[in-house]
Amino acid sequence: MGINKQSDITANLQIGPTDQGMVRLFVAAEDIEIPLDFDPEEAEEIAEELRAAARRARAIRP
Repeated sequence: MGINKQSDITANLQIGPTDQGMVRLFVAAEDIEIPLDFDPEEAEEIAEELRAAARRARAIRP
């Protein structure tokens, strides 16, 4: 599956700090749970990438 392929899968996303000082993105869908841990610097880089993607997506929308 690529970024431009639509899917009928529904997932929940939770974001928060762990007790180990990491930032966790927790994805849960159907019978799968995926915890993704990042150090704070990596999390800030991901946040910047999300903001940049949102700006690009806005430019595409009619």
